[in-house]
Amino acid sequence: MKHKSILYLIIFPLFLLTTGMNVYGKADVVSLQNLRTELLVNPVGIDVTQPRLSWEIRSAARATVQTAYQVLVASSEEKLSANEGDLWNSGKVGSDASVHVKYNGTDLKGNARCYWKVKVWTNKGESAWSSPATFTIGLLNSIDWKGRWIGMDRSFPWDSETQWSRLSARYLRKEFETKKTISRATAYIIGLGLYELYLNGQKVGDQVLAPGPTDYFKGVKYNAIDVTGMLKPGKNAVGTILGNGRYYTMRQAYKPYKIKTFGYPKMLFNLLIEYSDGSNEAIVSDDSWKLNADGPIRSNNEYDGEEYDANKEMPGWNTSGFDDSKWLKATFVQEPGGTYEAQMNENMKVMATIKPVSIKKLKANTYILDMGQNFAGWLRMRVKGSKGDTVKLRFGEDVQANGELYVRNLRDARSTDVYILKGGVQESWEPTFVYHGFRFVEITGYPGTPAIEDFDGRVIYDDMKTTGGFLTSDATINQVYKNAKWGILSNYKGMPVDCPQRNERQPWLGDRTTGAYGESFIFDNSRLYAKWLDDIRQSQKEDGSIPDVAPAFWRYYSDNVTWPSTYMTIADMLYRQYGDFESIRKHYDSMKKWMDYMAAKYTRDGLITKDKYGDWCVPPESKEMIHSRDPKRQTDGVLLASATYVHASSLMGKFAKLLNKNEDAAEFAARASAIKDAFNKKFFDPGKGQYSNNTITANLLPLVYGIVPENSREKLMTSIADKIMIENKGHIGTGVIGTQWLMRGLTANGRPDIAYRLASNRDYPSWGYMAENGATTIWELWNGNTANPEMNSANHVMLLGDLVIWYYENVAGIKSDPDAPAFKKIIMKPEMIDGLTYARASYQSVHGLVKSDWKKAGKTFIWNISVPANTRALVYIPASSAEKVKEGKKAASASDGLKFLKMEGNRALFEAGSGDYSFTSNM
Repeated sequence: MKHKSILYLIIFPLFLLTTGMNVYGKADVVSLQNLRTELLVNPVGIDVTQPRLSWEIRSAARATVQTAYQVLVASSEEKLSANEGDLWNSGKVGSDASVHVKYNGTDLKGNARCYWKVKVWTNKGESAWSSPATFTIGLLNSIDWKGRWIGMDRSFPWDSETQWSRLSARYLRKEFETKKTISRATAYIIGLGLYELYLNGQKVGDQVLAPGPTDYFKGVKYNAIDVTGMLKPGKNAVGTILGNGRYYTMRQAYKPYKIKTFGYPKMLFNLLIEYSDGSNEAIVSDDSWKLNADGPIRSNNEYDGEEYDANKEMPGWNTSGFDDSKWLKATFVQEPGGTYEAQMNENMKVMATIKPVSIKKLKANTYILDMGQNFAGWLRMRVKGSKGDTVKLRFGEDVQANGELYVRNLRDARSTDVYILKGGVQESWEPTFVYHGFRFVEITGYPGTPAIEDFDGRVIYDDMKTTGGFLTSDATINQVYKNAKWGILSNYKGMPVDCPQRNERQPWLGDRTTGAYGESFIFDNSRLYAKWLDDIRQSQKEDGSIPDVAPAFWRYYSDNVTWPSTYMTIADMLYRQYGDFESIRKHYDSMKKWMDYMAAKYTRDGLITKDKYGDWCVPPESKEMIHSRDPKRQTDGVLLASATYVHASSLMGKFAKLLNKNEDAAEFAARASAIKDAFNKKFFDPGKGQYSNNTITANLLPLVYGIVPENSREKLMTSIADKIMIENKGHIGTGVIGTQWLMRGLTANGRPDIAYRLASNRDYPSWGYMAENGATTIWELWNGNTANPEMNSANHVMLLGDLVIWYYENVAGIKSDPDAPAFKKIIMKPEMIDGLTYARASYQSVHGLVKSDWKKAGKTFIWNISVPANTRALVYIPASSAEKVKEGKKAASASDGLKFLKMEGNRALFEAGSGDYSFTSNM
């Protein structure tokens, strides 16, 4: 059927998860019958045989719902163009599913390229076929890899292996010849610890610090890259540089009982070439390669920096015809031990370039450069001088009162890059295998007088899409949101790390228990956190124990509940925000194993007794302290462990039901019920309406986890409100655990005004206090400007708790219904808070763009929203009655796409189909 409305079908390829693929993109403005799409990404190297396909529908017609789809997957462009799905023709499938549609065709083989397209039927009409998209299957089995691991398992005379080890980069090269016409070529590489790959002198890809970090004894990631256009007829050359990364960690191996090290850098490489005559050739890593460690990268260490001697450069080393007669023969080395896995999450790259704001002379030959923003990355420098001139760049987050660089909070990380000039020409340099967390740079040895124009800040984080935007009428909230965004992106490093600057940079589970959920509104972090679940699973002990850090680069198996329970909350976030059911299925048994282990080992008198960290980083009684020693501020560890276990049991029950494991669901419900009874018996004082010693966290957790008796909820909420507003004088009093539920807990229980007070404060302790004191990211401590420097990172995210969730779900009113995940059904209910006059937010969900833009003008409420096609929304409009609500120029109840449901308090509740709406109402 034809329809005058415009329907856009948008296919956009990206790897959504380790178990599949989702596809995202952008369409031209076209008619329904002449549909076109613009392909943004070609996924290469998927190591699953049933990838999941997704598409986005955009329609100018309101309430557009998909009724059916048809997917074609073909082995060639020609077959797909002829509408021949020789790999899979789904036929017309009656379904509204447009996300995570699993491939169900013939078995897919390793290195196979697949071409696919989709068409949909909606209640508004039928689309044309989309433009073709592609995906390529990777090397599915270790036996598919040809060649051997190569490297050199020793250091060299100019290296040193100490607490501050210096190990130069290894350069490897090989020449080969192609004598036929090439139809396709794919490079597969596992370069450990980090690699850069070159073909015929050109860098392959724009990734940096690749591949993603793992526990290399358990799993190693490979990258697959289409390099067809980089090869040429006749002689070719391939070259790699291997850096140290998290693989060679001798720098920290002075604590071998705590810190893992894996060995010297090494590589496995396959270049698979397909010729137009149907023949194939493989260029592989073997002992025909040549190796040289006496190149320009003299040392590279994530914590201490990189040293580069331009006089050691080897022009043409990665091109054919280079004289490598003095290079060593690469040797066969032991493989790392971990399973070969396609890297389905994004690599890091240079995501932005920023300019410094000032440069000041500190003393003779010493300058301080201010980037104006704390971030993670490195500095690109332009310099001209004499041969042998040496420039040192030392990085820090702050300066001292006398203007000198502040480095005490870096602990023993030296965080210094060194560049030795070749001289005589303008030279430009940036490091390759390090990153720094910094705002300020101490520059020494620079020939002449350095200027702002000589430097750029290179912002490094995972190549993920920014999906959210947020702005309000409150300047403090806006600055904190900006600080949060910079802090979050700074700590995406192929895994979520705690900080980017000191000698730690570890993937602590407790930092992201709830934080990952908030982050998902700003960035598409679905692939990163799906990968992190794999890291957690690989770090699990045979008995079920899960560490506090995963990958377990630090051997911290403390068996507390609050940190490892992140395993469940991340899986739940991926399902809620992205509709990722596969991660739940994949990890369910491992999660259950941990739940059983903790219950069996640590249940006493009906409660879970093991806790390690307490309510970490609660504001202390003195601004000079790191941790509070006041018992009145500390929350009982058994209370924390038991309440968290109840919440984990609730999530496991939900997962069990999704997986049709009804006996498990009943078992987890019984566990939670038993703990609730013992919990209330031990900790609850119904007369006072408080738990334990009446800390905010002690009262908040049973409130949000459904532990408190229903008839005591109001009294308990009064205790929480009094604690904040009277005893704490309207300031925050929670640490990492309590802050995970603080803003939503207050709002859900009738006190969004208190949540707003906490969000907008600018004095201590608060997020605004950080901004008031010059922070451009989020601190590790509420008192990060005054506490002991051994633990006062200026770029952390753990204290954000649920603040970003609150921004989007409660202030802007953009929330996915838990019963219809991935924003298939959207709950739009912004809180009307005195002091806020407008809020604007957008979120690119997997179904499409959601927008909420509201403002108050006296008693008038104006709200513009966008609901994606193939979804619907429950819209709660502040109004005295439904008759007081208009959409456009007509009564909302008579407007196309809207259905009035009921009045709910001072809200008119409508169900909205997809489309753009403009509401006005009298409140």
